Amino acid sequence: MKNITDSFLCLGYWLSAGSFGFNTDILATNPINLSVVLGVLVFFGKGVLSDLLDNRKQRILKTIRNSEELREGAIEQLEKARARLRKVEMEADRFRVNGYSEIEREKLNLINSIYTTLEQFENYKNETIHFEQQRAINQVRQRVFQQALQGALGTLNSCLNNEVHLRTISANIGMFGEMKDIK
Repeated sequence: MKNITDSFLCLGYWLSAGSFGFNTDILATNPINLSVVLGVLVFFGKGVLSDLLDNRKQRILKTIRNSEELREGAIEQLEKARARLRKVEMEADRFRVNGYSEIEREKLNLINSIYTTLEQFENYKNETIHFEQQRAINQVRQRVFQQALQGALGTLNSCLNNEVHLRTISANIGMFGEMKDIK
């Protein structure tokens, strides 16, 4: 009889050794879960991120083109002003006797106003480019953060249920109790 009992115990041992169960060791499963979540985020977020960056790039290029057009307009104005300046210089030669100093003041005022206008256009162009770049960066950051957060919450919600949650808490409390006993 003893041999039959031993064989049943041995059979029960082998049956339980091959059973299926959840791995509740958080330190062993977290790197795997994190790598899967990061892989999914990179795979699915790459297209969206590249589309966002392409759109922002197009807007920035459009802004740069507009700024270049403004710059070209300013250069045209500068050429017109230079033509006016040449005309004023020719008149200055004719009227040198009657008002040389006043014509010189007008010439300097004209040159100063043109340079001021050019500086304002250049500053406007640089500020517009910088503003658009910052806005693009901020929008991309917000979208990436929202998508990562939604993906992580979706993964957590789909993977966790009450039973798994309670088992994890019990296992952690048990490990904490063992660590307390060791100390």
